[in-house]
Amino acid sequence: MSASFILISVLLYSLLLFAITWLTSRNADNESFFVGNRNSRWYVVAYGMIGASLSGVTFMSVPGWVGASQFSYMWVVLGYLLGYTIIATVLLPLYYRLNLTSIYTYLEQRFGFWSYKTGAFFFILSRVIGASFRMFLVVNVLQTFVFDQWGMPFWVTVSCFIILIILYTFEGGIKTIVWTDTLQTTFMLLGVILSFYFISKEMNFSLGKLTSTIMDSDYSKMLFTDINDKKYFLKQFLSGAFISIVMTGLDQEMMQKNLSCKNLKEAQKNMFTFSFVLVIVNFLFLLLGASLYLYAQSKGIGVPEKTDELFPMIALKYLPPIAGLVFIIGLISAAYPSADGALTSLTTSFCVDFLGLNDKKDMDEKKKKRLRYYVHFSFAFVLLVVVVIFKAINDQAVIAKLFTVAGYTYGPLLGLYAFGLFNKRIVMDKAVPFICIASPIVCYVLSEYSVQLFNGYKFGFELLILNGLLTFMGLLLLSTKKRNIE
Repeated sequence: MSASFILISVLLYSLLLFAITWLTSRNADNESFFVGNRNSRWYVVAYGMIGASLSGVTFMSVPGWVGASQFSYMWVVLGYLLGYTIIATVLLPLYYRLNLTSIYTYLEQRFGFWSYKTGAFFFILSRVIGASFRMFLVVNVLQTFVFDQWGMPFWVTVSCFIILIILYTFEGGIKTIVWTDTLQTTFMLLGVILSFYFISKEMNFSLGKLTSTIMDSDYSKMLFTDINDKKYFLKQFLSGAFISIVMTGLDQEMMQKNLSCKNLKEAQKNMFTFSFVLVIVNFLFLLLGASLYLYAQSKGIGVPEKTDELFPMIALKYLPPIAGLVFIIGLISAAYPSADGALTSLTTSFCVDFLGLNDKKDMDEKKKKRLRYYVHFSFAFVLLVVVVIFKAINDQAVIAKLFTVAGYTYGPLLGLYAFGLFNKRIVMDKAVPFICIASPIVCYVLSEYSVQLFNGYKFGFELLILNGLLTFMGLLLLSTKKRNIE
């Protein structure tokens, strides 16, 4: 595929997004930006959240994982069902009862000022690093296959990507994203399905034959029963449940879409529908991953050391040009929702949690909107800087480690919300930031030295559970039944 053809395809896709933006952002105000005027259709939100939950990292990484982990990831996905059930029956009723715009406002009502700011800060930190990492991976692919051929600097490529996101989010926010996510989910799913079809065609298999070949191969193995193995099925299942709770139920970006539904009942319909569809979609990603490995074996193609590169390598170098186009559009479709949702949720959290925009009764709508614009553009610049820093580091192992560390900050949120929901004790509010900083540090040390400390045991995703438990215990130690604690 020529670089020009790839670029024209991306631009045409972006123009389609702008058309949707123009239709949905007219007469938008701050309420539209933050919660879509609480008028989103639940089935539209449910469908669009598929794309929002599966970023460009997922689009490339999950197929690559099949080589080492087989289908063990499905236990994580099945765990999601339990987690989403808890979100729908415990967290969503709480958020709707309190009529929240930022979900971290709950922490102030339950614990106090410092707990509130700590929760919001950890979300912002996690989302900035996480969104930048996802954006880096996608833009780096475009840079390698398109813009390097024209001598365009990386920072210019990133700037163009971010400018596109700003242009279709700064006015309508969630009101727009709910609809653009549906388009992007559609193209992302088409990217997976069509890629699977093109591989089967290249291998002279029918879709049914390729699927049965995969299911008969070692790649389809799901059940691992060694408790010391990261792939141990029960660890994977429980980790999936808690991952979904913290990275959806305690994440402003994902909950902002749910809170845009008309009422609690519709938000719950959205959550249950989304969770079941997500299981099917993740299974498709694993089928695609296995097909990529089988294709590589049949053609004598060496699997790259970084398995994330397997899908783009085969799609852009070995399959027909149309397959490369499908990959690029699918990748962009997976990348846009995670980037636009992150930028919108960061703006919302900072405006509500740190600037108190909803409480500024003396500020008119026009001034509030102008302030929101400044915050939106500022976070866009922050994301640009962080992505460029990742490129300067130029070591994906180091960057992935930063991404993992950022994920640790969801553990304290898990501990805070669990403590707040399941007991009535009062915490020492000023001590909460120190507890929430100490818990991820302890978890990181335990993860690095788990083999030596725990007789060969290796932590996987379940480290998140330990992180939340440590935070919970710290809060418990510094809590009392009395309400006059300082």
